[in-house]
Amino acid sequence: MRVLRGLRVITRKAGIGGRWKVRELRHSFVSILSDGNVSVERIADLVGHSTPGTTQTVCRRQIRPVIVHGAEAMDAVFGNGDQAG
Repeated sequence: MRVLRGLRVITRKAGIGGRWKVRELRHSFVSILSDGNVSVERIADLVGHSTPGTTQTVCRRQIRPVIVHGAEAMDAVFGNGDQAG
């Protein structure tokens, strides 16, 4: 329980709220490394997974592709702003 309490203090001071859990930080760590083109094997080693499959299916969340696909969808709906109105 001390770890969670300490984490809450740190995240509040960082201005990102006090409701983070260690698991969420782990997933963020894995996702950021993955987005930075670090191999899934290396990430698995860093987080202590015995196989890269666990890292890939459980922890990794692709941040950039989601943002890009969302932006592309918004451009398709609203236009990309290059058109004169």
